Amino acid sequence: MSQAAPSRLPKPISFLFENSIFLIAGTLAALLWANTNTESYESLVHYTIVGGDGHHDVEEPHLQEAAEHEAHALETTPDNQSETRGFLADLYHRVVERPDENGQNHGINLHFLINDILMALFFATAAGEVWEALLPGGSLSNPKKAATPLLATVGGIAGPALLYIGMAAVLGETESYGRGWAIPCATDIAFTYMVARLIFGPTHPAIAFLLLLAIADDAAGLVILAIFYPSKALEPQWFLLTITSMLICWGFRKAKVQSFWPYLLVPGVLCWISFDLAGIHPALGLVPIVPCLPHAHTDLGIFAREELNRDDTLNSMMHWWKNPIEIILGLFGLANAGVVINTLGAGTYLVLFGLLVGKPVGICLFTLLAKSVFKLEIPSGMTMRHIVLIGIISSIGFTVALFVSTAAFKGSDQAILDGAKMGALLSFVGAPLSFIAARFLKISSSKPEAGVK
Repeated sequence: MSQAAPSRLPKPISFLFENSIFLIAGTLAALLWANTNTESYESLVHYTIVGGDGHHDVEEPHLQEAAEHEAHALETTPDNQSETRGFLADLYHRVVERPDENGQNHGINLHFLINDILMALFFATAAGEVWEALLPGGSLSNPKKAATPLLATVGGIAGPALLYIGMAAVLGETESYGRGWAIPCATDIAFTYMVARLIFGPTHPAIAFLLLLAIADDAAGLVILAIFYPSKALEPQWFLLTITSMLICWGFRKAKVQSFWPYLLVPGVLCWISFDLAGIHPALGLVPIVPCLPHAHTDLGIFAREELNRDDTLNSMMHWWKNPIEIILGLFGLANAGVVINTLGAGTYLVLFGLLVGKPVGICLFTLLAKSVFKLEIPSGMTMRHIVLIGIISSIGFTVALFVSTAAFKGSDQAILDGAKMGALLSFVGAPLSFIAARFLKISSSKPEAGVK
């Protein structure tokens, strides 16, 4: 599995990148700004960069005039040029101008740039981690080794989802909030890893267990986003463009192209466009090309320092983008965490209880199922006390939960979306709860408990 190379940056700056400080700062800035001047915050976040009409109520005659002008232009060009210009114009219209059902061009605004374009790089690196973990020697390559944390992952998804749906039904909020069932299924791998290292120490087997769980959770999250939260009506014919982009990657590999830039700029852009037009969330648009990049055929393991000496294309891409992605996450926090505090509501409690209660309970129950029914083992040096604590640490949804909130309630009432976002933000309380639970469970960053299963 890829690791970050030792930073050459000054220690204070390196600390910012290695501890998700940009994300925290962006989140706090958004909260402060939205609660002091909501109008200016919303104006910035939804500022149109390119392709918009510049106002929100376009007159129908204006649209009709534009359509007639385009039709006339097509009629006065040669047939072959007409077809080419028509296709390219339509592509520009749909991808850049982004019309709604009323024909108004919303264009690419700052929120879309961050959430749907820049965050594609975040999900690409997450997919890279999953792919490397599946390679021989990787943490998910051995079914026996990975079976228990994989079952725990199922519990970490089923527990929060079922609790969320059940509570929504009891509160009579299924119609309004039902679509948000996947929000508490999320685990923020960066924050959970940071908290776990502080509690367990860097080499405790609980860290490997948590990373296995978080990687599998990432993989499941990508599937959930793609299947349950399409950005619009599906147009499966555009998946032909996805396949084309993967074939271009194959061609690049055959030509022994080693730099990751050509892969991102040609097949990567085409793949992103294909997802956008097909109706799949475009933030996942780089995921299909990740396995197509030149990569090592084995993974040396979670803590293998030898990984740093590898310079294959996939590893190079993930290492190069590590720090820029931290800045992107800071922008993501700024663009998404601007929730007015008084928007606490049913969605807040559904998401928060799903994460803080459903996830630990689900992880613990499915780990017990793995032990008692399937006769699987947890790693040597761990007990169920460690599993309980891992469940609590995994309740930090934060970044991914925020992202799923915007996907789940896109186009919904703003109060519903803000309430769900507040639940995602408040899940950070899982961090101090983890330290409290560690003290209560008498777990510290000492050596693993030898011989304990």
